[in-house]
Amino acid sequence: MIKHVNTRAEYDEAVKSGKVLVDFWATWCGPCMMMGEKIEKELLPSMGDLTVVKVDVDQAPELAAEFGIMSIPAMFCYKNGAKTAAFVGVTDVSEIRGALED
Repeated sequence: MIKHVNTRAEYDEAVKSGKVLVDFWATWCGPCMMMGEKIEKELLPSMGDLTVVKVDVDQAPELAAEFGIMSIPAMFCYKNGAKTAAFVGVTDVSEIRGALED
């Protein structure tokens, strides 16, 4: 499942339970597009219980600033509300999967 969020309240609600990958990205960012495709075609099909939360840094600049996003793509992994890992740049899907698995 993919959710798009723009506010802190939406973000908090989206990451509070289950396995969640937050993807800070932008439409003009080539590496973001590449990572988004990897997430959709490789990660999501192999992790049926995963929620991907997309935060467009141009649509939600305050949220990106609050989390200190300086480079994109930037991804945070959460399990039941606890942040377990962070990645910046194009990242191998197996690294992300490892941070999300039990």
